[in-house]
Amino acid sequence: MTLRHRLIFTLVFLQAGRTCAAETAAWLAEVPPSPPPYAPAVAKSTYNVRAFGAVGDGATKDTAAFQKALDICAVNGGGDVLVPAGTYLIGSIQLGNRTYVRLEPDATLRGSPDLADYPVIDVRWEGRWQQGRRGLIYAANVDHTGIVGPGRIAGVPGGTNGPDGLRNPVVLEPISCTDVRWEGFSVVQGGNWATHPTYCTGMVIKNVGITGDRDGIDVDSCKNVRIEGCTVTTGDDSISLKSGRGMDGARLGKPCENILITGCTLTDRTFACLGIGSETSGGVRNVRMEHCKLSALRSQAIYLKTRIGRAGGNENISGDDLEVAALTFLRINLTSGGNTSTADDPVEGLVGYPFARHLAFSNVRVSCTTLVQATQVSALQPVQGLSLVNLTGTCTSGITLANMTGVELRGIRLTGLTGPLLGIVNVLGSGLEGAAAIAAPVDPPPGNARGAAGGARGPRGAAPGT
Repeated sequence: MTLRHRLIFTLVFLQAGRTCAAETAAWLAEVPPSPPPYAPAVAKSTYNVRAFGAVGDGATKDTAAFQKALDICAVNGGGDVLVPAGTYLIGSIQLGNRTYVRLEPDATLRGSPDLADYPVIDVRWEGRWQQGRRGLIYAANVDHTGIVGPGRIAGVPGGTNGPDGLRNPVVLEPISCTDVRWEGFSVVQGGNWATHPTYCTGMVIKNVGITGDRDGIDVDSCKNVRIEGCTVTTGDDSISLKSGRGMDGARLGKPCENILITGCTLTDRTFACLGIGSETSGGVRNVRMEHCKLSALRSQAIYLKTRIGRAGGNENISGDDLEVAALTFLRINLTSGGNTSTADDPVEGLVGYPFARHLAFSNVRVSCTTLVQATQVSALQPVQGLSLVNLTGTCTSGITLANMTGVELRGIRLTGLTGPLLGIVNVLGSGLEGAAAIAAPVDPPPGNARGAAGGARGPRGAAPGT
């Protein structure tokens, strides 16, 4: 590269940086601010579930008493539904407009193991709308609702699907709601995802603790979401961002956008602390993770995953000030990631090749086996813009990149490497000097090779990590 070309390249990067900073500030202004601690005194009215017949002995089903308290609260203009100390066995309950569930210390909601206690409705499951069991705590098409602690919610036992193939209940599932607040309580997962906000706008998840074997927080085609101060320890993705799958998701075209993840501690055992995808057909854009601790000793700290035929993609994804201990810090797989237990109903042609652009990670302190593995990228749809700045720590393997333009590598200081710091093929950008050549990846065929479109997910463990 000549001096003239280097100067042009530098000017382009500087202008792109200023543009990205302005765009980031604009969308961050749409994310709800960090709220002060919830103040019960501001509630219009308080409805104690005990006054409606709830027993709280852990054996008596209190579903009807809870639902009556919630309904009376909503029809009277909203307020707090108070849950005093006790263990309350409940099936699915539904929150109404302007209604908060307030869990006092030593209050536990426990999901009933009887699947008949969960009505069958249309649910978004792994990127498609289909029949499934309603969440343990459910809300739809309402505004100004939430759950506040410091109590505890224990999910429904069992696997991902019931014996009839229908999706089992998730623990918390608001759909098409506005101004949702979860704060200061804990969730113990049952056999399915812990939380699954879908089509929601203006959401705050603050100081919530989640433990379990499946996904922790699945944000599905939502907009303007703050996830702050949460501790999530899971067997599958700690936080997953989704927007639909295949032609169904692309046809609807509802992105997951304007997501801020700040001050969280995420621990994952199988897939990723932050998984973006694999259902990204409606697009995932404007995501920032900052001031977080990520532990994924057998998996990825951050994983962008999708496959050819899904369409959509990832745009304006950034991370800053991260502490990482992981098998891999960053993995990008845009050709073959995600669920293979059902067919994809793929989007044909080049538009079905997922894209990724404007990815930036800075000030990351790592202890990893691999720093960045990003070779599962098609030459027909290169990544446009990957910035890695001030990544320091210990790694055995460095960075491998394929099919990218606008790459910026700067301030990468690693110890413990057993091979080259950088391996590339078909990559353009700055900071690439001295890179080793690697083999070009070969694209797999679009969609999945097995399964039936719209079929139920296989047994638990058959194809996790979507």
